[in-house]
Amino acid sequence: MLINADFSKRAVVLADEYRWVPSPQGGVERVMLDRIGGEKARATSIVRYAKGSYFPAHSHPGGEEILVLSGTFSEDGKDFPAGWYMRSPPGSAHRPSSDEGAVIFVKLRQMPSSESKFVRIDTNDPTNWIRRDQGACCALFSGDAERVTLERVQADGRLFPAPVGGAELLVLEGEVREGGYRYGKGSWIRLPAGDYPAFVAGVAGATFYLKIGAPIVDPALSEC
Repeated sequence: MLINADFSKRAVVLADEYRWVPSPQGGVERVMLDRIGGEKARATSIVRYAKGSYFPAHSHPGGEEILVLSGTFSEDGKDFPAGWYMRSPPGSAHRPSSDEGAVIFVKLRQMPSSESKFVRIDTNDPTNWIRRDQGACCALFSGDAERVTLERVQADGRLFPAPVGGAELLVLEGEVREGGYRYGKGSWIRLPAGDYPAFVAGVAGATFYLKIGAPIVDPALSEC
């Protein structure tokens, strides 16, 4: 299966374009934002857990990255409410579930085999944020190939003050503008390397997940 699989091109999915697809596990649905492969795939998705739903224990050969968007996501008996960022390295395993229901942003099989650290960050904690001229930043991860943050940008502030070597963002609050285009809450945008001076925060500002760096793609999956 190939969905937005050409990383040399821009990809955009707006919230009103979400198409929820059942997963193999009852009570769990997903919106496929990009995907290379079958059920075991390099994938970026929005995943929705119904109340009381779960996945059996399983491993993640290529790692897993999660941002909890709403509700409470749980793994192995520990709860992570909305705002938690979770990063589990290749070879890790867990049993995910949600008693009250949850919506999460998930990235699978997108880490180098050398990555080994677990990351758990509460982005609701103000001490995790650093103020900047046009807003604030919450650092989530930094490696050789990518940098992941949550960003708050004031009204009309530029998202990219300099050219980037590839970027991916998910709008969490407010709005992002680019000329006559408006990207509201829930919009997902993936950009190839380039200069994007026209991307600015909307009139109420914007909060968004941001990954900077070239995407990691396993060549073997592209054959699926």
